[in-house]
Amino acid sequence: MPDFRLGDVIDDFCVKCRRVTNHSIVSLMNGDAAKVRCRTCYSDHDYRHEQAPPSKKELLKQKELYAAVLAGVAPVPVAEEEPAVEAADVEVVAETPVVEPVPEKKSKKKKA
Repeated sequence: MPDFRLGDVIDDFCVKCRRVTNHSIVSLMNGDAAKVRCRTCYSDHDYRHEQAPPSKKELLKQKELYAAVLAGVAPVPVAEEEPAVEAADVEVVAETPVVEPVPEKKSKKKKA
């Protein structure tokens, strides 16, 4: 891996331009570019290592494959629940009265 410095020009995929363009390094983290600025549209973004984000078609395919895998998996058995408490075992607690908020007093302004 080459030593990067702030301001160096590298290639990266620009989300705004939607293509690989020249970018300037804006920030470094552990010796690698963290943020870059496109030299065509001047937008800042994370360094993407020249990889385009997946298209909507690819995301849809992944979602369908995931659903197919989940459909083939046997459902997990549900643990038995504790028996419900009967009404005779529950003590009745008296209702607490609802306290209404106290209206705020209007402050008097001093006349100048």
